[in-house]
Amino acid sequence: MPTLASPAQASSGSRSTLPPLLWLCLAATWVVWGSTYLAIKYALISFPPFLQMGSRFLFAGVMLAVWMRWRGAAWPSALQWRNALVVGALMLGGGMGGTAHAEVSIGSGLVVAFIAVVPLLIALLNLIWGVKPTRLEAMGIALGLVGVLMLTQGSGFQSSPAGLLAISVACICWSMGSVLSQRSLPLAPGAMGFASEMICGGLVLMVLAAVSRESLVWPPAPEAVWAWLYLVVFGSLIAFNAYMVLLARAPAALAASYTFVNPVIAMLLGVWIANETVTRFEWYAVAVILAGVLLLLFKRPQKG
Repeated sequence: MPTLASPAQASSGSRSTLPPLLWLCLAATWVVWGSTYLAIKYALISFPPFLQMGSRFLFAGVMLAVWMRWRGAAWPSALQWRNALVVGALMLGGGMGGTAHAEVSIGSGLVVAFIAVVPLLIALLNLIWGVKPTRLEAMGIALGLVGVLMLTQGSGFQSSPAGLLAISVACICWSMGSVLSQRSLPLAPGAMGFASEMICGGLVLMVLAAVSRESLVWPPAPEAVWAWLYLVVFGSLIAFNAYMVLLARAPAALAASYTFVNPVIAMLLGVWIANETVTRFEWYAVAVILAGVLLLLFKRPQKG
């Protein structure tokens, strides 16, 4: 019977023998992504949410595609472009667009703490393909959902129902896109696939920005520009591509393990740099969520 971690097992089935590339990818998703949520907050000073995310991913995607074409990579086929549009619309349009929209009214630390529900949603969505969680994974899902319910009762989310709705939609869209990219909607091979996804997702976000009548604050604040550049280089070109590599080459639970580290980093940075307020009850809720995610990372011992 397949388990949550079975879609793309590492060659030895053990994290201790992961190749160096996957360790670097893990470091990028764990640490770099943990800092990007505060960067999103600073970029919002001059860049509205959909415009910020759309321009970020479109710019990074075009840069990566041009680089890959210069190195001789083929353009994605029509079917691969279609897949990139669906996955990009979910992961970037709904996922990252919703995240930025939530940060308009909610602190970056609380937003990323809520995002820790993603591995739980991925585990539930994998049931559609017959991938059943182990007993520990099922306990992790239940514990994590309890933590999320606790977090929504904290002062941060209670004061912004719109922000809570935005981050809920973002988590669902990101989880659906992650599962579909693994299961039924393969992208073009290598970095060209990631580039096509960023281009398509960026275009979807720019359409959302136009529909929402967003406009850039001109002249943009220097800290907003630096934050936007950080998001393009570190958040998109490095960390996002690292995540897509993990989705393709690592177990699903391990690929989503960044949600165990990101909340701690983001909340500490939010309190330390941006003077965000996190109550003791909200810290307790995060601890419960992370305990659930940790259970998801334990694997059933191999028989025989």
